[in-house]
Amino acid sequence: MTENSAKEFESASAVVALAFAPGKRPDAEAILALSGQDALLTPFAVTHSQLTGDPWLELLTGGLAFDCRGLAPGRFSLPSGEAALLGLAQVPDGEAITLEPAPHLAEGAGLLPIVRAMAGLAAQLSDLSGVTAVYWRPAKCWMAPKYFAGVVREWLKGGPFPGLGLTSLRHGEGGTMVSVGLDYLIGQELLFAPNRRLSPAALARIAVRLVNDLVSSGPLQRPATLRGPEGEWIEVVPTHDGRQLQVTVTT
Repeated sequence: MTENSAKEFESASAVVALAFAPGKRPDAEAILALSGQDALLTPFAVTHSQLTGDPWLELLTGGLAFDCRGLAPGRFSLPSGEAALLGLAQVPDGEAITLEPAPHLAEGAGLLPIVRAMAGLAAQLSDLSGVTAVYWRPAKCWMAPKYFAGVVREWLKGGPFPGLGLTSLRHGEGGTMVSVGLDYLIGQELLFAPNRRLSPAALARIAVRLVNDLVSSGPLQRPATLRGPEGEWIEVVPTHDGRQLQVTVTT
């Protein structure tokens, strides 16, 4: 397969990608063999399929349908470009299958019940033989399969939202730090003002706490003052017509 054909196949609506070494992508039979198992909290069933040309399957879990594409021996796409890495030394190479909400779910793809179901389904598919990495497109984040499955399992069992994975953090201009992928969930991203007194790790802990709270409560409509995990004072102010949350931390 050529690079151009891979790019042509790439779907903008794909939310998750699971990477495999070249020639190791699963076919439809491998997905069918995994269906019905209760290895995670979200067992799934195959409800529709296309097994010729570019094979794909519709997977149903929790009453919600998702399309699994890129199956062998059809065409595939592998996300490219700059990305955050969790548990990986580099962006993976090879081939990938993808998951995306079925067309009738597309408008609400970022709603929490749909995100939970899709993350749980992706965690179960990460048990497939040969998975080398999992990519969450809204956060532009590649993760080791074990890390991804672990944080998703914990979340689905009542633990914290996987703030490092389903969102990510990157350095912005002038010493700022910004979130990536939170807007997919609540329509807002975080922008941390420069702070030389706090280490990047401390800011990351605060960001993860804020992401967890915001995913649970929804977008912030007015300024708020909060306490951080180590007792820090955190001022959060909506800006840019509410699309961004400017965060200032004082100790």
